[in-house]
Amino acid sequence: MPVLAELYRTMARIRAFENAAEIASQGGVQVWGQSVAAQARVRGPLHLSTGQEAVAAGVCRHLTRDDLLTSTHRGHGHTLAKGADVTRMMCELYGRATGTNQGKGGSMHIADFSVGMLGANGVVAAGLPIAVGAAHALKIQGRDALVACFFGDGAINRGPFLEAMNWAQVYALPVLFVCEDNRYSATTRTGAMTAGEGAAARARSVGIDARPVDGNDVEAVHAAAAELVSAIRRGHGPRLLHAHTYRAKGHVSVDPAHYRDPDEVRKALVGDPIELARRRFVERGGDIARLDAIDREAREEIAAAQAAADAAPFPDAALAFTDVQTVGAGQWH
Repeated sequence: MPVLAELYRTMARIRAFENAAEIASQGGVQVWGQSVAAQARVRGPLHLSTGQEAVAAGVCRHLTRDDLLTSTHRGHGHTLAKGADVTRMMCELYGRATGTNQGKGGSMHIADFSVGMLGANGVVAAGLPIAVGAAHALKIQGRDALVACFFGDGAINRGPFLEAMNWAQVYALPVLFVCEDNRYSATTRTGAMTAGEGAAARARSVGIDARPVDGNDVEAVHAAAAELVSAIRRGHGPRLLHAHTYRAKGHVSVDPAHYRDPDEVRKALVGDPIELARRRFVERGGDIARLDAIDREAREEIAAAQAAADAAPFPDAALAFTDVQTVGAGQWH
């Protein structure tokens, strides 16, 4: 069960990161399991991927460092799973100069080109055309790499979804589209405003092979992604993975999500991907102490990253005038 244990490790790191970031954004710290009020260290609400860890872990295990990735506003898990440095990520959330983007991107625009993570994106569906553009560049350059494009179920109702699918299929581009279907578009049930059978059916309508999968079952995601990635690497064009999961938290970290039925939430959380993996590991004769140790190591790693972020300097104010688009002579017409 070495693969399951390693997939679990990735999920545990993501869960520990999200839990710590959530507490830090709400102005609290954990002391012996109790929440203690403190000044918020992460400014603004966060879009957490708690409960969706299996999708990032199962897919990204098949990606190499040369492969590229685009994400959504809910991108911490994808970034971690792609191999980004956890301390630099935490520093970015804290707005520190040592962050992956010198503290200028923050949570919703986190990126790390050093591991091929092209960026999270605050605009729904905006990562799709970026991913397709990157994939087209890879093909023109003759590079042996692909792009994993993560997006939510709400994105399939926006124009860039169909445009990206069509372009990728017409030019047989190396893209793995991954729909993280967590059932909600912000505060609205996705099913209430999505006609037809969803992402997989729409992908097939333009000739893209699509695979539905239980997005809370990390092994199922891992197996499905393996087949799709293999087909893409063999030059068979784009593929889509439709992962059905559940958003354990509200739309943002300060959202209590009262618009959801409590019974629905309770039933959904029975399928928590981490708990499911733990049960399966034990059923196969694994020692639960091994997973407990992984959990402990993940929490310690994230705590160290937070300590480093607390001690890191804020960026110099002059950085606000860098990395911006030039307007030539600066004259507006």
